[in-house]
Amino acid sequence: MKKVFILFLSAFNLISCGNEAKIDSQEHNGEALGTTYMIRYFSDTDLDFKKSLDSIFDNINSSMSTYITKSDISRINRGDTTVQVDDHFVNVFNTSDKVFKETYGFFDPTVGVLVNAYGFGPEKALKQIDSVKLDSLQNLVGFEKIKLKEDRTIQKDDPLVYLDFNAIAKGYTIDVIAEYLESKNVENYLIELGGELRAKGRNLENDNHWVVGIDDPNQEKGDRSLQAKVKLENAAMATSGNYRKYRMDTLTGQKYVHTINPKTGEAERSNLLSASVLAENCMMADAYATAFMALGLDRTKEVLQNLEAVEVYILYSSKEGKMEIFSTPGFQKQLLD
Repeated sequence: MKKVFILFLSAFNLISCGNEAKIDSQEHNGEALGTTYMIRYFSDTDLDFKKSLDSIFDNINSSMSTYITKSDISRINRGDTTVQVDDHFVNVFNTSDKVFKETYGFFDPTVGVLVNAYGFGPEKALKQIDSVKLDSLQNLVGFEKIKLKEDRTIQKDDPLVYLDFNAIAKGYTIDVIAEYLESKNVENYLIELGGELRAKGRNLENDNHWVVGIDDPNQEKGDRSLQAKVKLENAAMATSGNYRKYRMDTLTGQKYVHTINPKTGEAERSNLLSASVLAENCMMADAYATAFMALGLDRTKEVLQNLEAVEVYILYSSKEGKMEIFSTPGFQKQLLD
């Protein structure tokens, strides 16, 4: 799922308080995993960070990119049963299984076959999706249809089952970058990749919290207005939304939004406009944000009752069409006026 862009107040709109940073500020910007990134950290040593960052991106792409034909996941999707997956793949697979079970199956990486069919993935979209074709595709959906064996090979109930970790891989990549920085004794950083975020410590340039923003779903195209400002304190945040990404069927004129319901197989709009999730790591935040968009408000509230250390800020549409806010107490504490 394409994520909502996040505006970096801390990175781009800093107001100096007159304090000199005791250690150097480093910032790296670029493109990776089909999106953009911005990483800012403070360190008193030269980390040769760009080289290490490129290595992280290359390793994760080689493992889980559905856009690279020679990646492990692409070979698995083509039916290669000999692929032995790496630690990155294992970590994402196991977390996906956990979130799949916790969200009643509404987070499901095997929905990739539908992502492709609607034109949101690397494969060519189907010209028309009728009920017969949808039923056929739906038979390939279900994370219980795929197993990670002890020898690290993948077993599928049907060779056509298609894995797609794009709704969790960016969050996981941020966690890997964070682990690298912390292994180099970096205690203050902010990482953004495709709108997902993770922060630790403080912005030493103004000795303040890292502050990020949540987009306003009602903003006009080309505008960048904010719905909320959030203190990101030793936590990760991911935001998913369905008001930017859609595809128009040229034959019927129907609009397909990017939130695909794995239970029905339909690309449909729930009553959620966006879901922002705070969690200890970005992989979990990413996965839950995706699941909540498909679950809708009421079922999301049910799931939250059984989750620990997960806070949400949800923008949703009421029956009258008015935008409303649901926020957990933990998330409210991080909001700024």
